[in-house]
This record gives sequence, C-alpha cells and structure tokens, in this order.
Amino acid sequence: MQHAVGSPLPPPHRPGQGPQPGWAPAGHHPGPPPGAAGPAGHRAGPHPGAAQGPAPVPPPPAAPGFPAPPGAVPPGPPQPPAAQHAPVQPAPDSTGHVALPPGGPVGVPMAPPAVAAVPDPTSTTLAVLLIGPAGAGKTSVAKYWADHRRVPTAHISLDDVREWVRSGFADPQSGWNDSSEAQYRLARRTCGFAARNFLANGISCILDDAVFPDRPVVGLGGWKRHVGPGLLPVVLLPGLDVVLERNAERTGNRRLTDEEVARIHGRMAGWYGSGLPIIDNSQLDVPATARVLDEVLARAIASPPSW
Repeated sequence: MQHAVGSPLPPPHRPGQGPQPGWAPAGHHPGPPPGAAGPAGHRAGPHPGAAQGPAPVPPPPAAPGFPAPPGAVPPGPPQPPAAQHAPVQPAPDSTGHVALPPGGPVGVPMAPPAVAAVPDPTSTTLAVLLIGPAGAGKTSVAKYWADHRRVPTAHISLDDVREWVRSGFADPQSGWNDSSEAQYRLARRTCGFAARNFLANGISCILDDAVFPDRPVVGLGGWKRHVGPGLLPVVLLPGLDVVLERNAERTGNRRLTDEEVARIHGRMAGWYGSGLPIIDNSQLDVPATARVLDEVLARAIASPPSW
C-alpha cells in the first residue's frame, strides 16, 4: 500500500521493533477507537500507540460545494496533459560517441554566387577521382593534395583497400580473372561507402584508380553509382617512358611487367576526346601536379563535366 502522494515508502516493519531511524510514524487522525464507525460510514484511524497496520488510505476529495472531510489532502492545480505524460529524457552519452549523419550520394559541387567566377577548390568540400595507369603518380599526388588543403581531406586508395584481403588475395601480377574482378568490385564499393561517410561529415575525399575508358560500367559508371554524380574525375596521364621508369622503381605486387604497363597506358589513351580533364605530368613533380589539379578542379566546379 502506498503512502500519501509524494511520501516515500517506509522500510518494512518487523514485529517487536519500533520505528526505523529517520522514518517518522505516519500521522493519524483523532477519532474513536479502532473499529468504531465514524461519520459518513468511514472507519476511524488507529488509536495513538496501537500497533500499526497497513498505511491508511487518504479520504477521497470532497465533491464540489461540500466541505472537505477531516484529513483530506487539498487537490493541487490540474496538470496539463503534456506534463502528465512527458517523455523521460535519456541520460547524456558520456562515452564520447559522435552521431554521424546518414551518408548519401554526393551532389554536384556548386560555387557560391559571390565567387562563381573564380572558385577556390582548396576550401570547398569535394569528391575527386584521380584516374591513371600504374606509374602515373596517382597515389603520390593524391596524398600530397590531401595533406596540403585548407579543409579536412581524406585519401582513399583502391589498392590499399583491395589488399585488405590477405588470404585468397588475387595478385594483379597473376592476370585478370574472376577473383581479381570480384575483389576490385568489392574494393570500389567499400571505397565508395567510405567516401560518402566522409563527405556527409564535411570531409573531402580523393580516390585513385586505374579506370579504363573501354569499361564504363565497371569503372567510371561504378564510381558514379557508389559515390554520386558530384564526383569529379581527373585523368593523370604522363608519357609512356615516364610511366615505365616509375613502375621500375616499385616493389612487391604493385610492380608490373613492362608489357602490362604499356598495354594499360595504351588503353588509358582512350580518355583523350572523352571530355574529362587530363593532366600530363611528365615534366611536373608532385607539388606542381597538385597545383595543376587545383586549377583543373576550379574549372570543373564552375562548369562540371558531363560524364
């Protein structure tokens, strides 16, 4: 049985024990001895000093126009329905968890009207896809460009994600087969998800991949599906002699044969005439290539390419 509204429940009473420390005995109404009927048919409260039973039930409130019975608790002001059923607010999270907004396809970047004539790609949230053959310098340029921007920028390397597969890894040196095709598709999808999550939190992304113009569904079309129509593709295509020289400096499974490099470079030449911006960095070092990339992106923001 519960005490009057707002009073805490007392500890259980044991026979032979007095009131517990810190708990005052419940107030009693004066009246006839226990068991005697009082006015209006109500039973009187226990006599002072008698053994206490269950807590008494407070009398009901008086009807309108009648005096309140003795000991009745005056009703408080009516509570609005919203206050009576107000939801309990959860305790603040103290674990340091940061709620991320849902990732979605990145839209086409638009320059603010005040600077539409000269957009600044170094302070705009962008999603860039750097395309080129093995040895074009995609990874070096992407890392440098991401490191030297004024806004947070992530470099997402397809080769790094693809090499997460340790057991059963499809080595590019073994040739193109169903296993390598599946791993490349999975890596592209994973990179696309990561890019969308970064972009949803205001972090720019630059991805690099050897996308072939003669495989639009698997290559450029796949990136567009995974990241969104606002992805800005840029082709990095130095001369064949430069690509062969840079490939010779590679180690591990990223170093390809000269024949494979020449074949890939020849297929990449199909980007000429595609409408995508192409940077020939044969005579440019990494910082200079990054500066040219900013110039190309500024034009792409002002007039996004159709692809």
